[in-house]
Amino acid sequence: MTALLNVIELSYNFGGLCAVANFFLTVSEGESVGLIGPNGAGKTTIFNLITGVFRVTCGRIIFQGEDITQWPSHRITAAGIARTFQNIRLFKDLDALDNVRLGAFARHGYSLWQALTRRPTFRGEEGRWLQQAYDLLERFNLRQYAHTPARHLPYGEQRRLEMARALISRPKLLLLDEPAAGMNEGEVEALIRLLREIKEEFSLTILLIEHQMRVVAALCRRVTVLDFGLTIAVGPPQEIQRHPKVLEAYLGKEEAWESDEYPASPQGGGPLGLL
Repeated sequence: MTALLNVIELSYNFGGLCAVANFFLTVSEGESVGLIGPNGAGKTTIFNLITGVFRVTCGRIIFQGEDITQWPSHRITAAGIARTFQNIRLFKDLDALDNVRLGAFARHGYSLWQALTRRPTFRGEEGRWLQQAYDLLERFNLRQYAHTPARHLPYGEQRRLEMARALISRPKLLLLDEPAAGMNEGEVEALIRLLREIKEEFSLTILLIEHQMRVVAALCRRVTVLDFGLTIAVGPPQEIQRHPKVLEAYLGKEEAWESDEYPASPQGGGPLGLL
């Protein structure tokens, strides 16, 4: 498979602390790769580095053969990388339709000011984006909320709306930051089905941060584990759940993995919800 994303010796320091150290990652086109680790391990920081929110201290980020390490966020989005956030970031007073339409601006090089003032070049694209936004709302079962302010949508629907907004930019690489956070069991199962479907439908490559290991195991064949900014393990989900360094990072000692507090999964791995 062709490498879509290469992260090479990536490090990020702030305030004298090393948040990410010498991080390597290769994501091939069409893959779904998991990025897991305890809270504060550096996972979201890596997403912020890949998307240009934070400036890299050292190392390189290569996307589709181009070095994007120093690119600004809007240029990275336009190149084909989109993301969702651990803490949902919607324009709460705008309706669902406008939230999705906003996702198209950066991909096509328009500023929010150009959109609000409806410059001629923007107006020429507006009709096409409007139809795409309606189509995505339909795809994510959100059409009934098209004219409802985002703040009034139920939590699960807000999560789906954020994904719809990311997809209107037609990304090649989708970064998902804890998409199952706060969901109940039924919602998690529906999310797994949805992510499988949109991966095929939109020809996506996915990089996934998630604490619910059953989501990671269902979607990813390969997982990288971080702890205090360092990579401590790489491998298939089933192996990662039994890796001594991963057990130590999450539980402090291997014996706890089989304790009453953290029962083993029916498949013989670690607790499905722990990671």
